[in-house]
Amino acid sequence: MTTAEPAMAGPAPAESAAPDRLRRADLVALIGVMVIAALLRLPGLAARGGWDADQGSEMIVLWRLIHGGQIPLLGPPTSIGDFHHGALYYFLLAPFAWISNADPRVVVGAIAIGGVAAVGVTWWLARSIGGPLAGLVAGLLVAVSTSAISETTIVWNPSLVALSSSVALAGAWQAQRTGHARWWIVAAVGLVVTMQCHVLGIVLAPPLVGRYLLDLRRSPTGESRRRLVGAGLAVVLVVVIGYLPLIAHELGGGFSETRAALAFLGAGGQAVALSLPARLLFVALRIVAWPLVGSLTDQLGLGALVGVVTLAGIAWQALAGSESGRGEVRFLGLTLVFGCLVLGAGVGSLATVTLLPVDQYHAFLDPIVFVGVGLTVAALWQLARAMPSRAVARGLVAAGTAGLVLFNLASQPPSPALDGGWPAAEQASQRILAASAGDPIELRSLPAFKATDAYGFPLIRASTRVTGTMDTPTAWSTAAARSASGTGAVAGEVPAAVLASGGAIVTICDALFVADCGGSAEAAAVPATGFRLADRFLAAPGRTISVYLPANP
Repeated sequence: MTTAEPAMAGPAPAESAAPDRLRRADLVALIGVMVIAALLRLPGLAARGGWDADQGSEMIVLWRLIHGGQIPLLGPPTSIGDFHHGALYYFLLAPFAWISNADPRVVVGAIAIGGVAAVGVTWWLARSIGGPLAGLVAGLLVAVSTSAISETTIVWNPSLVALSSSVALAGAWQAQRTGHARWWIVAAVGLVVTMQCHVLGIVLAPPLVGRYLLDLRRSPTGESRRRLVGAGLAVVLVVVIGYLPLIAHELGGGFSETRAALAFLGAGGQAVALSLPARLLFVALRIVAWPLVGSLTDQLGLGALVGVVTLAGIAWQALAGSESGRGEVRFLGLTLVFGCLVLGAGVGSLATVTLLPVDQYHAFLDPIVFVGVGLTVAALWQLARAMPSRAVARGLVAAGTAGLVLFNLASQPPSPALDGGWPAAEQASQRILAASAGDPIELRSLPAFKATDAYGFPLIRASTRVTGTMDTPTAWSTAAARSASGTGAVAGEVPAAVLASGGAIVTICDALFVADCGGSAEAAAVPATGFRLADRFLAAPGRTISVYLPANP
């Protein structure tokens, strides 16, 4: 017996070596895709993301939170109705604003690191469902995706959705895979952040709630069910905590947000000329193409091809995938279909070509697309093993994957951003301060509906002489808005208090909406007498700033 024991123990090292090698390979793949993601996001980050009114408005809220204790109860305004995203977005970014005195470079750095983390979570989700190759492909595609990079290198409420939605989906999968109910709490945290950062993220809620209820129904009575019920109660608590600011606002504000949302839904969403079937097809292709090749409206042929192939691959895996992962693929596929149906039917701007970006409306579905492609590529690679022309088949799979990677590497977002990002806005604010010669500064936007906060925030951060930002309109900005909308004020009329203040009037004109910046639109916005032009310059392509001082200081 003693001589047999060493012989029986002999194969053990060889048997355990394979899992060790697998774990090392997984670690190398994970580190590799995250390093690639970091290299494509972090260098020159201050100027990578664009800087406009949205970014300025959000930084002003953070500034007032950390310096004035003004706690936001609502998030940024939506562009699809008269309601708002969630305020949790601000609280997640507040620590980074606090440690940096509201420096946008630090805030966007935190967002970019979250984008890198999303690569790791998406890699893990695909790896745990379909194996190492599926994880590698999904993680690599997230790392190089032009859309994913542009989403996570800018101060903007959808920027955190990449991480939160991948956490929500991964938590739900882990709960089912392991049987540990506490993972539902992780999924709930990810879901709440997604819904708060973009109101349309609520589309992710019904599939996750349905999956939890199905898990609860299938659970045997006893300790397992009690744990699921306990996790469900904890999930409710997470949701309530996440929405406490909104609850406080609604209770004190006559439920204005609820009424605005119901009014939007009651009106049938956004109208669009396309028929419903055509709209659903277009939106589905747009949702799937966006994370892989960018906006469908910019890459119609390529986007449609990639979209059709991706949807077919997910459907194939849902029907004929491995037994261990088929259920999860079906859940992800049905979630994607549900999202396409709801967004296609309810958000008309997704079925049109607009001047303003709209693809952030469905960014919470991006992880499903990446995982679906990873699973499809891994399955095709495995299927090619049984083909007579194995090398050719695998070569085609590898070429298709490499083509997606190379396309995204060749179409990376411009660095620096076309408008110069935060450094250009900061430089423009210094020029405004110099031209205004110490006078109080009142900002005026052309067009009137656009906030002036792109330059209001750097001016506020550099001095206390600025008024007229989005959420604190001055008498001048209010009068100018009335003038522009034709509600009774005379063009160029400014209240006497403003004329008597000795302050500078600064116009910020956006050529995207105004054809004659520096011309008749500006002349109508500035008093015909009492002010002189002190400086006019192009702060960014298509963005003209003019500084007017009192004619008789």
